[in-house]
Amino acid sequence: MSKRSACSEKGGRAAANGHASQNGTQSDAGGKLQEDEDDGKVGLGKKVTLLRGISIIIGTIIGAGIFISPKGILKHSGSVGMSLIVWIACGVLSLFGALSYAELGTCIKKSGGHYTYIMEAFGPQMAFIRLWVDLIAIRPAGMAVISLAFGQYILEPLFMPCNIPPIAVKLATGIGITSVMYLNSMSVTWTARIQIFLTFSKLLAIGIIIVPGLYQLFKGETKNFENAFEMSNVKISGMPLAFYSGMYAYAGWFYLNFVTEEVDNPERTVPLAICISMAIVTSCFVLTNVAYYTVMSAEELLTSEAVAVTFAEKLMGNFSIVVPVFVALSCYGSMNGCLFALSRMFYVASREGQLPEVLSMIHIHRHTPLPAVLILYPMTMLQLFVGDLYSLLNFMSFLRWLFIGVVVLGLIYLRYTKPDLPRPFKVPLFIPVVFCLTCFFMVFLSLYSDPVNTGIGFAISLTGIPAYYIFFYFSHRPKWLQRGLDSFNRTLQILLMVIPAEH
Repeated sequence: MSKRSACSEKGGRAAANGHASQNGTQSDAGGKLQEDEDDGKVGLGKKVTLLRGISIIIGTIIGAGIFISPKGILKHSGSVGMSLIVWIACGVLSLFGALSYAELGTCIKKSGGHYTYIMEAFGPQMAFIRLWVDLIAIRPAGMAVISLAFGQYILEPLFMPCNIPPIAVKLATGIGITSVMYLNSMSVTWTARIQIFLTFSKLLAIGIIIVPGLYQLFKGETKNFENAFEMSNVKISGMPLAFYSGMYAYAGWFYLNFVTEEVDNPERTVPLAICISMAIVTSCFVLTNVAYYTVMSAEELLTSEAVAVTFAEKLMGNFSIVVPVFVALSCYGSMNGCLFALSRMFYVASREGQLPEVLSMIHIHRHTPLPAVLILYPMTMLQLFVGDLYSLLNFMSFLRWLFIGVVVLGLIYLRYTKPDLPRPFKVPLFIPVVFCLTCFFMVFLSLYSDPVNTGIGFAISLTGIPAYYIFFYFSHRPKWLQRGLDSFNRTLQILLMVIPAEH
C-alpha cells in the first residue's frame, strides 16, 4: 500500500477537529451545517433521495443521441419493426445490468461504482487498471464529447441558418465545462436540484416529440409502419451492430452506484431508482422512435442530420427553433450527472490509497469533494482543444464493456466466494449471466470489427500495470518521490482549503 502523507494527515485531522470544536456541527452535502453533538465527524452527507437518484440515472442516460441521430439501430437492423424490437431488447438487457449493479450496490455499500466492485471481487491491481484508463483517457474524452454537443446546440439558435465557427463552439464548450465544475464544487444539494430540473426539461422535450407523434398515429398516419417487418433489408450480420448501438444508447444506468455512500436508505433507494429509471428511459426511447416514424420514413430518418429538428420542422414550423435549446439542456444534464458521479470514484480511489491523498479531502466550508471534482478539469480542457477525441473514444470503446462485464462477473464470483455476504436485494442468477455474456460478446464484436483501434486501446490500458507498481505497489518509494507527493498534498490542501473526511 502507498504511504499516506503524515504531515498532511495530522494537519488535516487537526483542522477537522478544530473545525468541529469551534462550530459544534457536522456538515451536510449541500454546504449547510448539521448538528452533531456526538463526534463532530466531517464528511459527505446522505442527501441523494429517491427523486435525486432517479434524476442522476435518467439525466445521464438521456443525452443528445435520441434527439440527433438515433439511426444506428435502424441502419443495422434493416427495418422499422426490427429497430423497435432492438430498442426494447436493449432496454431489457440494460435493465439486467442495472439490476445486477443494484445487488452490488446494496451488499457493498461503498461509493465508486465499477472501481469499488472490481476492487472487492478481484483485488487492487485490476481496480487500478480500470481507474487508470478512466483517468487518462475515457472520462476526459467522454466529457469533452458531450460538452462539444452542448456547445454546438446552445449556439445554434444564435447562428441559424449559418454555420457556427469552430472556435465559438469550443469557447462555449469550455464555459459549459467550467460552469459544471463550479456547480459541483460549490454545493452537492444545488447540484442535485439542478440535475432534477434538467431531467424534467429533457423529459419535457421528449414529451413534446411523443405527444404530437402519437396524435398523428391515432389520426391514422401509419403508412411508415406498413410492412414494418419487411425482411428484404434485414441482415443477420448487422444485428450485432444494431445491439451494439442500442446498448450504448442506454449506457449510464450505473452512475447511481458511484455515489452509494450518499444515498439515503440505499437498500431501498438504489433498486427502486434503477427500476423506475430504466422503465421511464425504455418507454421514452421506444415511444420517441414511434413518434419519429409517424412523420418520417426510414429513408428520411437515415438521411436527417438532426432527427428531432426535422420532426419539429414538419409538425411545428417555427417552434422547431427551441429543439436545439432542449438538446443543449439535455447535454448539460449529462455533463452534470457524469461529473457528480465520477468525482466520487476518484474520491474513493484516493481513500483506498491509489490516488494522491488530497483527492479524498472535503472543503471546510462547502463540504464538497473539491479536489476530486477538479481532477478532470485540466485533462478535459486539454483534450477539448488539442486532443483527437473521437479516435481516443474509438480506442477505448470496447474497454467500457470489458470492465462492466468483469464487474458483473465479479457479482457471480462473490456469490460463491462470499455466500454469507448480506444481500438485501438479490437477483436471479440468470440475470447477471445473460448480461455478462452480452458484455463479452460486445467486446468480441469490437475485436472482430475494428481490431486495430481495439488493439491500441488495449495497449494503452496495459500502461496501467507499470503505473500500478510505480505509484502504488512498492511501499519503499524513493525519498524524492515521497517528498514530492507530500509537498503536493500539503500545497493543494492549503490552496483548496480541504481537510480529510472522517468516517
